[in-house]
Amino acid sequence: MKIEVYSPTIKRKEMDAVLTAMVEDRVGPGEHTRFLVHTAKEILGFDYCLALRSPVFALELALKALFPRDEAGVEAPEAVKGKGVIISALSPLYYEQVIRNLGLVPLYCDTCDDIPLMSPEKIEALLAAEPLCIVFHHTLGYLPDEEFLAGLGIPLIEDCSQSAGSLLGGKKAGSFGAFTILGLEERDMITSGGGALLYSVSRRSASALRSFGELPPEYLLPDMNAAMAAVQFREEAKNLAKRGDLARVYVQASLQTRHKRFREAEGLEYNNFAFPLILESGVKDVKAYAKRKEIIVEEAFEATLAGSGVLPSPQCPCAYSLSLRTVLFPLYPRLGAESASRVAKLIMTIP
Repeated sequence: MKIEVYSPTIKRKEMDAVLTAMVEDRVGPGEHTRFLVHTAKEILGFDYCLALRSPVFALELALKALFPRDEAGVEAPEAVKGKGVIISALSPLYYEQVIRNLGLVPLYCDTCDDIPLMSPEKIEALLAAEPLCIVFHHTLGYLPDEEFLAGLGIPLIEDCSQSAGSLLGGKKAGSFGAFTILGLEERDMITSGGGALLYSVSRRSASALRSFGELPPEYLLPDMNAAMAAVQFREEAKNLAKRGDLARVYVQASLQTRHKRFREAEGLEYNNFAFPLILESGVKDVKAYAKRKEIIVEEAFEATLAGSGVLPSPQCPCAYSLSLRTVLFPLYPRLGAESASRVAKLIMTIP
């Protein structure tokens, strides 16, 4: 039986919650969406949150929340037109389009060569452009040095869609920035089948989000999706434990290969969003070998700015190199013991 590299963790509880929402009189944004925000607040500890239909809306509103306002409280986008926004070369593709649609300019930042996060030195070099903010995507669930980012003196928007559940120095992913995006897409750490939470843990920053409190319903997360996500939040601890069990098996297997794992920052409690390896051999050969074993292995950064070819390779060479050499192996809570054993054996024997 073929083992897919990703599988959304949707079980009976999620199905029951969605069915309950479906049989009620309304399936648009309503009581289940409010309950999701309440549930997420208990876990994430934010001050204010918007439950939205798409991470695209979340990024758009987070950036708009940083726009200056006139005396009447109306946004003044012309005051920041042409301003730069620092983003990783391994950010999702939609980042660039949202930034440009708002009249802003993406400032592409290269990554470190041993972890898929923006290089501190490269971030500092981009500060000369006087950017509006940094949008920091926690790629594959890894967390950056938040003290360094806080010391830069410019607003930080965190994207913890892949890092939900990770801790650094005991602090949760998404608790450092002015605003935090938590995607709820199919392949995010917590899924509702589509959508995002946009929140702030700071009361001062939350006041900017409250200005969007009367959004049209077309912006807001429907009840069906919210019902699924609320269950996912309640099951998060169990799912993290299962991911940890699988990862420990894979780590032991990887020690018997010449391929490398990413460096983990000191004090990081990783959520095991994925199990990536930086290959010393060709990706095509490894994918073909895995396919013969009926196991799907994917390029880790195929759907990023660098991995998709949007950026010329010389512009961010480290990110480009990682996009060519990094693959993901199946790791998710629904993976059974027998399948996990097959994946571990594959990791030990890949060419």
